[in-house]
Amino acid sequence: MTSTGDGDGQRTGSDINRSLELLWGSGERPTRGPKPALTLDRIITEAVRLADAEGLAAVSMRRLSTELGTGTMSLYRYVPGKADLLDLMLDRVYTPPEEEEPWSGGWREGVEEYARETLVLYRRHPWLLHVNQARPVLGPGAVGGLDRVLTRIAPMGLTDPERIGVVVAVEGYVTGVARTQAHEVEAVKKSGLSEQAFWEAQQPTLEKIMLSGRYPSLAGLSDDAFGPDFDHFEFGLQRLLDGLDVLVARRAAEQRGA
Repeated sequence: MTSTGDGDGQRTGSDINRSLELLWGSGERPTRGPKPALTLDRIITEAVRLADAEGLAAVSMRRLSTELGTGTMSLYRYVPGKADLLDLMLDRVYTPPEEEEPWSGGWREGVEEYARETLVLYRRHPWLLHVNQARPVLGPGAVGGLDRVLTRIAPMGLTDPERIGVVVAVEGYVTGVARTQAHEVEAVKKSGLSEQAFWEAQQPTLEKIMLSGRYPSLAGLSDDAFGPDFDHFEFGLQRLLDGLDVLVARRAAEQRGA
């Protein structure tokens, strides 16, 4: 699901009706003036590229016009402002991949794929984590993505609110992991210290603290407790799925007993 916002992640100044027109195709061409050299698709593509490379704050109508080699006013003939542009950017990146064949997996595989694809999406477009996700303007990308995952988890046999709850739970889990990973990358860039160097700098002090006996549970951890080989994302995802398995089994038993 998507939402719009400015550089601080808050929605400001967007015309919802105009955004919907642009998202669903009725606002592709300007209504007056000479035939322009630009296309809405090209504008969105460049805006996403710029956000991926330099962050959402780098995306302004002035900067975008420079990158596209046109005047700023030319952009306004297509998009009223940055907030509306962000609606279009979000829907673009949330558009699901084309299906080559009908889905043949089970609901668990469907949830796994949704979770992993969402994590990849956040890694590819880390600026998404700075956008308020609470009030989406729904375009074909967002609608198509939601329909896709709801179709794949339909065999769970849950009520409609429960299926939406599954999507919300998985999205919340993945977003938390993605945000932590993005923060780690940002910390390395800002500090100049690698993850390993950062913890090695603290090691002498931490070893003394552990020997004090004040923190017995931490002191008793194995050497690989915080090792890089353990996949925390997959561990958490599988436990989430195990919990959903219990719910699905309970619903199936209730239906058999009805």
